[in-house]
Amino acid sequence: MVQAYILIQTEVGRARDVAGLIADLAGVVRVDAVTGPYDVVVLTEANTVDELGKLIVSNVQMVPGITRTLTCSVVRL
Repeated sequence: MVQAYILIQTEVGRARDVAGLIADLAGVVRVDAVTGPYDVVVLTEANTVDELGKLIVSNVQMVPGITRTLTCSVVRL
């Protein structure tokens, strides 16, 4: 199982809408609205890196109101 955090910037006033839509996507473990340079942080997981990439590109980035994403893979040190 691979995991990644997705840091999301949204259009002004859209963080709640974006978080709600993302919460319903398969592969999403947790969604939080946050303060700071990003508006929403999402923890995702998939069986492979390729599946995780498809989740991000095909599903998360298509949610209306998102302006930018940054994906941070989880590593086990």
